[in-house]
Amino acid sequence: MANVVVVGTQWGDEGKGKVVDLYAQNADVIARFQGGNNAGHTLVVKGEKTVLHLVPSGILHDHKICIIGNGVVVDPAVLLQEIDDLQGRNLFPSNSELFVSENAHIIMPYHQKIDAAREASVTGKKIGTTGRGIGPAYEDKAARIGIRLSDLFDKDLLREKLKRNCEEKNFYLTQFFKQEPVSCDAIYDQYLAYADRLRPYAANTSLIISREMNKGKKILFEGAQGSLLDIDHGTYPYVTSSNTVSGNACSGTGVGPSSINAVVGLCKAYTTRVGEGPFITELSDAVGEHLQQVGQEFGATTGRKRRCGWLDIVIVRQSVRVSGITGIALTKLDVLTGLDKLKICTGYKTPKGDVYTESIPASLNVLADCRPVYEEVDGWTEDIGKARSMSELPKNTRRYLERIEALTDTKLQLVSVGAGREETIILKNPFSDI
Repeated sequence: MANVVVVGTQWGDEGKGKVVDLYAQNADVIARFQGGNNAGHTLVVKGEKTVLHLVPSGILHDHKICIIGNGVVVDPAVLLQEIDDLQGRNLFPSNSELFVSENAHIIMPYHQKIDAAREASVTGKKIGTTGRGIGPAYEDKAARIGIRLSDLFDKDLLREKLKRNCEEKNFYLTQFFKQEPVSCDAIYDQYLAYADRLRPYAANTSLIISREMNKGKKILFEGAQGSLLDIDHGTYPYVTSSNTVSGNACSGTGVGPSSINAVVGLCKAYTTRVGEGPFITELSDAVGEHLQQVGQEFGATTGRKRRCGWLDIVIVRQSVRVSGITGIALTKLDVLTGLDKLKICTGYKTPKGDVYTESIPASLNVLADCRPVYEEVDGWTEDIGKARSMSELPKNTRRYLERIEALTDTKLQLVSVGAGREETIILKNPFSDI
């Protein structure tokens, strides 16, 4: 048995789609454990780009079981459109299976309206939500009034829950936000139609994963976003509404922690962030423009331009500790090609002389006063896209990678030198080497 969790070590957008796609070749089951369609995983196979928001990245491979776990909040319209698109492009193999947890909570139209209304009503600093209704759906889950996938198959229960929820949400929308109400009847009809199409995919996914584990199958747990967007361990309140760290792979799919054998942390060779929130190493100069343009740093879900900056070891160290990361997969190393000097942030320092090296300060006011402490290394100009081993990389590139390993006290398992599936240096297979 070899079960591996893949999580992001930064603010998301670390290239999890490509790495999960690569690791899925060795896995039997690929399970998504949190988030919703506020996250997008981009894969490039044979020059063709595919963006997935809910369906696990392993769907592009034959003979796989793909799971959307109970920790995910599901927008039925988005999921069905994604399935249709994959099937229309012949990217959904007939010998692979997709299952959605019966316990997964469903995003409703009132969640999206509340999400958008809140963001529009805020003056000054906004959270930077995608407006997909993710947060309000998780709120209802915590308040024990959420609608789960299994509820869609019980007409009476669905109508009862909708009636109660629509009364509450419409009061909130009309009285507080001065917005138009939602129609309970229209939502009921719309979601009953979704139920008919989703029924074949609904299952007790915890049981499926358990049975596959007992057969000795390999399970890959796929996270969304990054550790610094975790609702408990991220830069709160500029975070997502779920736990993005590796521990949620267990609760988000229904397996025990003893089942996990390895945790791979995805780390971009520099740092990016979409939306609002603190960003200590952010660059607004020519280097930042280089990273943004060469790295094509646009949000896969929103299309928003990503903010770019130097690699921040402080947040990576925190992620390694919180998620128990056993190896790092470094991505987008090729984007740094052509820069004469590279900087690595090894710590934060406040005007009072306080230094943070292992984790970010909890107070955003303290964090706002922090300045990066940089270590400078030489860059490289050679094309690294064709390298398939460390020895084929330029000397300065290898030094940069060695410094990352030393600063994080974590070994590299994979180095991505291009967007394509084949443009990768594999140093350790997290499945076969367990």
